[in-house]
Amino acid sequence: MLPQSPAEQWHELLKPMLLRMPGLPEDLFRQMRRAKLTFGDRVHCPFLRPFFLSPQDEERVRTVAETIAELGERVVHAALEDKHLFAQLRLREEEERLARIPVGFGPASTASRLDAFLVPDALKFAEYNGESPAGAGYAETLAEIFNELPIMGQFARKYEVHRYSLSAKLLEALLQSYRDWGGPAQKPQIAIVDWKQVPTWSEFEILQARFENMGIPTLIADPRQLQWDGKSLVVEDKKIDLVYRRALINDIVAKPAECAALVKAYTAGAVCVENNFRCKIAHVKAFFAVLTDEQNGALFSLSERELIRKHIPWTRVVADVQTAHYGRHVELLAFIRQQRENLVVKPSDEYGGSGVTLGWETGEAAWDETIERALTAKNGAWIVQERIPVRREVFPYIGRAGRVDYRDMLVDFAPYLFRGKLCGFLTRLSSTGLANVTSGGGQVPAFRVTPRSLASN
Repeated sequence: MLPQSPAEQWHELLKPMLLRMPGLPEDLFRQMRRAKLTFGDRVHCPFLRPFFLSPQDEERVRTVAETIAELGERVVHAALEDKHLFAQLRLREEEERLARIPVGFGPASTASRLDAFLVPDALKFAEYNGESPAGAGYAETLAEIFNELPIMGQFARKYEVHRYSLSAKLLEALLQSYRDWGGPAQKPQIAIVDWKQVPTWSEFEILQARFENMGIPTLIADPRQLQWDGKSLVVEDKKIDLVYRRALINDIVAKPAECAALVKAYTAGAVCVENNFRCKIAHVKAFFAVLTDEQNGALFSLSERELIRKHIPWTRVVADVQTAHYGRHVELLAFIRQQRENLVVKPSDEYGGSGVTLGWETGEAAWDETIERALTAKNGAWIVQERIPVRREVFPYIGRAGRVDYRDMLVDFAPYLFRGKLCGFLTRLSSTGLANVTSGGGQVPAFRVTPRSLASN
């Protein structure tokens, strides 16, 4: 008989606890609302179990994720020197202008996140968020709440449980990049900048409180509140040293008047902006097309090319071209039509699942329409990507009136990288093929667990 998994042991503890404490689900929801764990009106986590990973899982994710982040920085630098490579990323004209503004030293992506599927015999990454990854404050706070649940005390008798200090690591990375940029202030004034109407505003409040508790003055500002006086970027009469930019470059391009102060201060080198505008180069989904296209092989070592082949899905920008599919010559459009069951088509520069079409869930006529939409898109490129294995697990789900049932969920496991180092995870669940909060998915905390019988040996 196989030993129980951590998830099975959690479920075994949970069932009698719910009989003794029927108010536990509603209490969990109240705690989340008090802690600002909401996305619009919804709580983040309608589930009563964390995601568990082993130390071995963590290490294999770390090795690959940190390498991909390193390759992202390499592609940024190479693309700025090589027009042919830059053209493969399909940035818009204004995005290219912003990316080419000199910024001095420091990484393009101080904070980034990879979206991954971790299964026992495979690890595949679907995309790289190199621009403005959300959720670190939520993930850390949610882990703290779960850590205090009465069931965790019982579970921890059998397992050593590790949670991730994301906000401290994020702040440390922001400050190090500020110093690399040349920032002189010992305790720089930070402004977290995004639009007031975004549903993630509550996360900014979480991060503001945590950064200030660590001694760094932090305010939250809408881009329209920023003022440029010719020397400094100012908000509410406070000079800003470091912008933690959560406003997307898409919006900065679309709303130039509202973002003029930020762009002018950035261009003048008067403020450190993280992630800087160069991050867009590796952020677009066409970045994976650059990684997997044989024409760019000279950028990567033999071991890096093998890692790419094993962990990055074959990706191409949708166009009427000839290309290679694992060494085999193909006409790309004919290949996309023939291989519908094994492919995904999506915009190169959208988020929240917008525009994603899963070939295996799409009829032939609708697939042809998707290809045509990708070919004729006026505002940005689209990519095609091979289907990758996904992970599904059963989680206890809190339904109406606090009733708990068990649901089979897709698990999207997304490592956070701060200055290229793995620091924790965003773990999202969905009943459909798209796993993200904006398309209606839920979030659970991730814990690394080690059986105490092994930990003590």
